[in-house]
Amino acid sequence: MINMHSLLFHIFFLLSLLSNATAAPSYRPAGCPSRCGNVEIPYPFGIGPYCSLNSHFEIICLNSSNPPKPYFFFHQFEVVNISETQIYVKNATQQLAMACYGMTQHPHDTNINLDFSDSPYTFSDSNQITVVGCDDLALVQSNNSYTNGSVAIVSYCTPSNSEYSGRIGSCADTYGCCRAVVSKGDRLIVQLMDAHSIWWQRKIFDCSLAFVGIDGLDFTFPLINLNDPKTFQNSKEFMDKPLVLDWRIIDRNCTTLNSSHSLCGKNSFCIDLDDSFRGSRCMCNKGYKGNPYLHSGCQDINECNNNPCSPNQTCINAPGSYNCSCPDGYYAVGRKSGTSCLLVPRVSHSHSKLTIVLCLGIGMGLLLLSTCFWLYKFMKKRKIKRRKEKFFKRNGGLLLRQQISTDECILEKTRLFTIKELEIATDLFNESRILGRGGQGTVYKGMLSDGKIVAIKKSKKVDENQAGQFTNEVVMLSQIIHRNVVKLLGCCLEAEVPLLVYEFIPNGTLFDLIHDESHEFPFSWNMRLKVAVEVAESLAYLHSATSIPIYHRDIKSTNILLDEKYVAKISDFGISRSITVDQTHLTTMVKGTFGYLDPEYFQSSQFTEKSDVYSFAIVLVELLTGQRPISLDRTEEERSLATRFLLCMERKQPEAILDIQVLEQDKIEELNAVAKLAQRCLNLNGKKRPTMKEVAMELESIRMGQILSSASDTIPQGVHLCKSKSIMTSDDDYTWTNTDDNIISSSSTSPLKIHTY
Repeated sequence: MINMHSLLFHIFFLLSLLSNATAAPSYRPAGCPSRCGNVEIPYPFGIGPYCSLNSHFEIICLNSSNPPKPYFFFHQFEVVNISETQIYVKNATQQLAMACYGMTQHPHDTNINLDFSDSPYTFSDSNQITVVGCDDLALVQSNNSYTNGSVAIVSYCTPSNSEYSGRIGSCADTYGCCRAVVSKGDRLIVQLMDAHSIWWQRKIFDCSLAFVGIDGLDFTFPLINLNDPKTFQNSKEFMDKPLVLDWRIIDRNCTTLNSSHSLCGKNSFCIDLDDSFRGSRCMCNKGYKGNPYLHSGCQDINECNNNPCSPNQTCINAPGSYNCSCPDGYYAVGRKSGTSCLLVPRVSHSHSKLTIVLCLGIGMGLLLLSTCFWLYKFMKKRKIKRRKEKFFKRNGGLLLRQQISTDECILEKTRLFTIKELEIATDLFNESRILGRGGQGTVYKGMLSDGKIVAIKKSKKVDENQAGQFTNEVVMLSQIIHRNVVKLLGCCLEAEVPLLVYEFIPNGTLFDLIHDESHEFPFSWNMRLKVAVEVAESLAYLHSATSIPIYHRDIKSTNILLDEKYVAKISDFGISRSITVDQTHLTTMVKGTFGYLDPEYFQSSQFTEKSDVYSFAIVLVELLTGQRPISLDRTEEERSLATRFLLCMERKQPEAILDIQVLEQDKIEELNAVAKLAQRCLNLNGKKRPTMKEVAMELESIRMGQILSSASDTIPQGVHLCKSKSIMTSDDDYTWTNTDDNIISSSSTSPLKIHTY
């Protein structure tokens, strides 16, 4: 049943949206108090229904306590502090979950459900979830409009010591305690449960608890107190820990508002929040200070109070700034407004005419010289401008402009860089910055002016016929929003060759990780299966979840990049194509890479979604076998990895071709299941292959079985799991094309995280 307070809050929120549509900066009504007890209440917050911007910011001040205490959100939370961007609140009953197993006379509330959806508040990422107990599991789910994240954390006590009554638990060394950061979101659900059955051991202590609040609290406690629920229920460390919420003034970005709809007062401006949540806030202009939400809340700062000028100068305050002037008989030298004053020398009457003539001559010479210099610079800029326009046209700029005119979201998501910006970022494309070379170009590592590390793909040669592929890659990547797809930051059209700018991906390609024997990173089967799931999910997204289905057409291990957490990213969309929903295939000139090319597409020139399935299957076989898709050192009949793999599967001898490294990890059932899936995907009849959505679901099912098996079988008795290390990590791209001779034509819901302690 929906909570009545939550229902009323949602109704008030919808009403306030209507009022905010034409809202303007306010005058705070006279007589509205600005404090409640020891807490300052700044506008747009206010005490009482007529003193705040709207019902979301209304504060109730209870005078029954001493000192008085402020509350908000329908009297559910006590307000501890309000800053320009955050509000600190607490409510121990809603932030705390407690379970006493076998103690029916004590509370057994095992859930925390904090819901701030449809409100201007979101959980700050400075909050954390803490679990206190032995053999206790907390499942945490946080969500927002763009991401979904789940975390499972376990507080664990080693069973090696038979005596617990004198032991001390601590969140500093994670003994009997576990904590994890809560993702930013508008809703948080925590379920506390007994986890001793997972470890197949007796429950050591009866009680446990979980609580949410600001991070940074370290404490110790006697483990024996876990048998006494009142001790923890009344603990100040848990009851007084505040929850941090980010707040915004409106749920729209500044670009969607005009001057008549602005909520910001005079001498202030609107700023957008981060990419996670749509919304905006107000800030005072530079040189002003105060409350930007009040009509005249931002007041000019008198910089002259601290005299920023030189000792011999006079400071004159100006709106939002100041000026430094010199007294009569002196002139300013230095930068704007002058940094010092020098005395003007007196000139005798006999030399005044000569001085005037010299000054006029020098002035005329300087004027002539500056005019020539200006003409030279003008002609040079004009020449550079024409050259850039020529490159813009040759690099597909007109085609991209046509695409933008029909789809404005391309321009919103793609930044147009200047060649000067990218030359500075790469030290004039210095060879020491090269990350890799491919058949279609070179990739450089660069640093933008804001300090962001990027990868810049530069085409190897100038070919106007490739302008369409370059424009196609920009258009494709601007339409795709997925954590396992390369993220395009922008492009440069005014250079001699086209340039694409991606976020920097530090760990190279999947091809290098599989086939480079000198690679020091241990590529385990669990890691290979994780990469396979991520690539399959991203292809399923391209085929099924986008508004217009997209076929990649060049899936291979060199086009799969790995970030710092070894999360897979699909790249190189130069020959990708989108199709209408009612289309089943594309009839095109055959393009792709030998070893990955669908035989059915090669024969018919008709590319279907099952052609991407075939290419993905080759990558899957690479992960299983550790072998290259084409082996030139073998006989012609055995060169194809797909042929060798299918032959072994028909003979029911998959172990004859599987990689020794994965065979040694004793995962035979998983290996056989993935091998049979790859065999189905390599069927020469495309209609008999599964879709990428079916492939992704089957791989995820295999992997989830692996995670559940690890949770129940892999923790040995006597092991102290106190070092925080994720069993599995996840989260969010530049690419280059490999210089293989076998290239025909090419162009350039978060999973569960389990922390053990």
